[in-house]
Amino acid sequence: MTPDAVAALFTRSDGSYLFARWGRPIVPVVFGVDDATLRVVKAALEAVVALAAHEMGQVDAELGANLMIFFCRDWDELRGVPNLERLVPGLDALCDRLIAADANQYRIFRFDAVGAIKAAFVFLRMDAHLSAVPAETLALSQAVQTIVLWSDLAFQEASPLAMVGDVAVLRPDIAAVIRAGYDPVLPGVAVDASHALRLAARAGTAR
Repeated sequence: MTPDAVAALFTRSDGSYLFARWGRPIVPVVFGVDDATLRVVKAALEAVVALAAHEMGQVDAELGANLMIFFCRDWDELRGVPNLERLVPGLDALCDRLIAADANQYRIFRFDAVGAIKAAFVFLRMDAHLSAVPAETLALSQAVQTIVLWSDLAFQEASPLAMVGDVAVLRPDIAAVIRAGYDPVLPGVAVDASHALRLAARAGTAR
């Protein structure tokens, strides 16, 4: 992975560069799954947070929980979640867009005053495709995609995961970028593509 490839992970479809990492401990809550799946999701989150040398927390002082993951069978189910409209303004319009696009996943990030991630909302509609994905694979994929703010194009052509036999694992190059992104020497937010050179150098990918 060259520095240009690192830059592509954070260059958005409008051509702008934007990197952001969590600026506070991550406090997850998961809705719509059984206890066994809940344990799988939390284990994946803990593994990725540990990789980043970041922290998990018990309670977020501002929000209580700051990473909310919703599993549903139909997007209309979200309309009935108590108080979700307060957390996600325009929820009805969002549900309409997701239904029209036949989408099966969607992520929303919220940012603090300096631009670091302070909250994320992950919505997963368990259609035939997602239902066929092993819980461990789906959980790891979502954990990776919420640990930093990736480009909206980052994983359209290649998954952040790779298969080792029948087991999905995080690609080593993506793991290296995540670790580098949380290096305390680097800023928590960056809008200049030169940041990718620093990421690549710390990830050991610079050429």
